[in-house]
Amino acid sequence: DGVFGLQRAFKQAGVQTIVMSLWRVDDAATELMMTTFYNNLLSGKSKRDSFIIAQNTLRNHEQFSNPYYWAAFIMLD
Repeated sequence: DGVFGLQRAFKQAGVQTIVMSLWRVDDAATELMMTTFYNNLLSGKSKRDSFIIAQNTLRNHEQFSNPYYWAAFIMLD
């Protein structure tokens, strides 16, 4: 109910897309995820493609390959 309530509040405020984590994630992993996501988004890739590339970057990173790091992130459109 918490995620749905948060999503509903953001949607009512006019937000189109939410990228969030379902649990607390290491700061370095989050930085890599979000930096990769926004760099790809700013280069012209779609939100979905940018998100997948960012998540795969974590999956392929030696330090963050455990699903604990990359599976926490979701994108709600």
